[in-house]
Order: sequence, then structure tokens, then C-alpha cells
Amino acid sequence: MAIFSDWLKDLSYETLHGDTSSKEVSEVIFDSRKAAPDTVFVCMKGANTDSHQFIPDVISKGCTSIVVEDEAQALPVDLSEINEDITIVRVENAREALAHISAARFGYPEKELTVIGITGTKGKTTTAHMIKQILEADGKSAGYIGTTGVEYSGNHIETKNTTPESYDLQKYFRDMVSAGCSYVVLEASSQAFKLNRVSAITFDYGIFTNIEPDHIGPNEHADFEEYKYYKSCIFKQSKVGIINMDADYAEELLQGSPCKMYTFSLKKTADFMADKLHPVSSSDFVGIEFHVLGRTELDIKLDLPGRYNVYNAMAAISCLTLQGIRPKAVLSALRNVHVAGRTEVAFKNDTMSVLVDYAHNEMAMENLLSTLREYKPKRLVVVFGCGGNRSRDRRYGMGKAAAEFADLSILTSDNSRFEDPLDIINDIKSTLVPAGGKFVEIPDRREAIEYAMTHAEKGDMIAVIGKGHEDYQEVKGVRTHFLDSEVIEETAKKYNL
Repeated sequence: MAIFSDWLKDLSYETLHGDTSSKEVSEVIFDSRKAAPDTVFVCMKGANTDSHQFIPDVISKGCTSIVVEDEAQALPVDLSEINEDITIVRVENAREALAHISAARFGYPEKELTVIGITGTKGKTTTAHMIKQILEADGKSAGYIGTTGVEYSGNHIETKNTTPESYDLQKYFRDMVSAGCSYVVLEASSQAFKLNRVSAITFDYGIFTNIEPDHIGPNEHADFEEYKYYKSCIFKQSKVGIINMDADYAEELLQGSPCKMYTFSLKKTADFMADKLHPVSSSDFVGIEFHVLGRTELDIKLDLPGRYNVYNAMAAISCLTLQGIRPKAVLSALRNVHVAGRTEVAFKNDTMSVLVDYAHNEMAMENLLSTLREYKPKRLVVVFGCGGNRSRDRRYGMGKAAAEFADLSILTSDNSRFEDPLDIINDIKSTLVPAGGKFVEIPDRREAIEYAMTHAEKGDMIAVIGKGHEDYQEVKGVRTHFLDSEVIEETAKKYNL
């Protein structure tokens, strides 16, 4: 048990009813269904629900410690009529309060970890996995929280958001410490900053990969300026910042940063620089070689293709060089790095290379396919669809990108949700066909992958994109297991490729 006032010590608050200094508490919740005696219920206002309305319900379940945003007169209870043992405090921002109370509830686990945060429009997941794998190659125990879930000490937990809610973050931190981790690598989304999920966290190192317009719309960001602002918040919460100087707005963000900053670049003078980039493809390797100079001197062979993965690697190299990680660990990990669903070479033989990637919009698709072009394949074949019940503009953009960069497109399903896959394919064709793109239409995704591999010509490169690490197909609200890399492996065995 703890004292409520101890959990509130990092917050400014007003006591509306009761006494925080004598109130014993054991858990913090933000879901009224979990209300019980000794719990602290934090009322939050979301896009669809204002949980202040559940105050009478949580009181009836024995909850006697409540955090609110509303003034006393706006609450759904009369404070003069409730029991004297009920304590209600008011804060300006309940989401921020949840973050700090959660940190206190779990004993401030971040203080026992080196916390590395990564933000940016692209590259967060790959950079995070590179850092984790380098740390492990150096004998360190590291956890990861991000798009592909939570990973530590052999555990894997699926998550809904790139950056989980603040309570969950603190719980995962504590679990990692208990499992012996000394590091955690965290993908910090712009929404995580906007919704205060990371408010109680100070990053030992904060990395900014890049920024392009994204996540702008209802329930996300009002405009690009807001999006950029929340991305820049990582430096306000970091002891040391690391920024890609080739990214848009890098100079602006560098000049406005309140923390000690280091830079990396492929084009400019920086603390860490990369040159002599050279694509490499062999019977067992599709990647890129490059030289690092500046604060360290390394010749890197990276087991992921493309210039954008060099940027990801440079972010990782910069961060870990500053921490004194051995160069041997950097070289070894990057030579064998594996990131599920991110330019992942799922199969390779003397005829073809088959890659899986999460590219699911025009920008990502252009980046991937233009990169694969550098390897001079006989044909560049792309297998893709587009998610249902999402913006149709994404389909039009992907159709244009396929026509420009692919020799052959195999149009198929990708989480059609409640739409007819053929309608989605027709939307893609509406821009692909006028631009002269060649295509085959195979709505069943497994059949589409099998067709691509069994009709490959010597020297082909096949990109299966859109789903990446996702292990399901969603059709009419029902999810069934489907992992592109598994299907590729099964196809290779089925046809003895």
C-alpha cells in the first residue's frame, strides 16, 4: 500500500474533497470497469468518451480516490453529499497526471534503466531494433517497446499503439528491470507526446530520424505544424539529443533544442558522417556497405538494403558510440541485423530475392522500390493491395508509385476490412493503368505470393509489401492468421524453389 499524496508529489493539484495524506492506495486505473477499493481512478476525456461520467459508478464499487479535470460544480456528484472518506483532487491535465501517478505506482523504474527514445515519420522501428541488437551483441540486456510490440528477455507482447498508454509503459519498464534489463529502446510517436503517454519519462538519449507530413486528420493532428511540434518535444525530455541533419527542418529543431545535441548526416558535416555507400547483393546477402567517419571510424556492412537504412544505422551508431559501446558489437550486429517486416529478406536463391516490407502508402512505396532499383534486378515485381475503410487517396498514390517503379504489379488483398477487395484493386488500377503500369490481378494474397515466386525470372527482385510484421488478414471484421514471411517460406518449400 502507498499514500495517495506520495503518488501526487510530482503534480500540481487542488483537493476538492477529502484528504490525500491519509489515504492508502494500491493501484491506479483509467478504466472504470476495474474500479475497486484502494484504487485511484483517473478521469480522462477522449475523442468519444468523457470518463468523468463514471464517477458515481466507481464510487459504488468502493473506489475512494479520484483524479478529475472538471471543476467541482461540473462533476456528476454533489461533493456535499458524498462520504467523507472519498478523496477527489483536480488537475489541469489528467493524462499527464496518469503518467506521473503511474511512474510513482511502479517505483520510478526508468531511473533504473538507460532510456533511448526515437521519434520521426519513418525509421523508428528499424532504428530501435538495430539499437537493441547492437546492445545485445555487446552483452547488454535491452527491452524494446514500439510498433512490433514489447520485447524483453525472451518475452513478446502484442500492443495496439506504437507507444502504449503511460500506465502500460511504466509497467513494462518495471517488468524489464525485474527481468534484468538495463536498457529500454522506445518508439515515441507524435501521439504519445500529444496524449502525454511519455510525460513522466526523461530520455537519456532522444533520436529524431526525419519528418514528413503524416498523421494529419481527425483524432490525430490538426496540421503539419502541430505534428512537427509534438515530434520536436522529444528534445524537451532528453538529456542528450541526436538528429539527422539531412531531414527537413533539422536546422530549426537543432537551434531550438534545450538539450545537448549531436548530429549525423550522409550529406553534410556532422558529428557522425557516412560516405562510400555501395549496394551489395549476393546469393545470401542483400544489403549495403558504407564508411563512417567523424567521432568514430568504421566500415559497415549492413544486412538491410537502401540509403534510408543507412540513415537508420547512423542513428543507432551515433547513439551507441556516445555510450561507449564496442565497435565490434556494432559491426557484428549490423552485419546480421533482422527487423521483421522492414526490408526483410524472407527468401533468396539463385533466381530471386523476395523481400517483405511494411510500406503501405505512396511515400514509403516510392522509397522502397527506388532503393531496390539500385540493385539492378532483371525485373522488380511488387505484390500489394491497400487497406479497406481507409482514405482512397492512399490507393491512388500506391498505384502511381507501382506504375513508375515496378516492372510488374501483382494486385491483391491487404486487410480489406468491410470493403470488397475488388473495389480496392479497381481504385489502385485507376491510377496504375493510365500511367502504363503492367499488372496481374490475384485477390487471394497467398495465391498472389505463390504466383510471384513460381513465375520469377532469373535475377528478379520481388517485394511483398503493405503488411510487414502484421500476422493477420482482416476481412469483414474477422481476423485470421496471415504472415507474409511465413507464406513465402511455405511457398518455397511447396514448390521446391
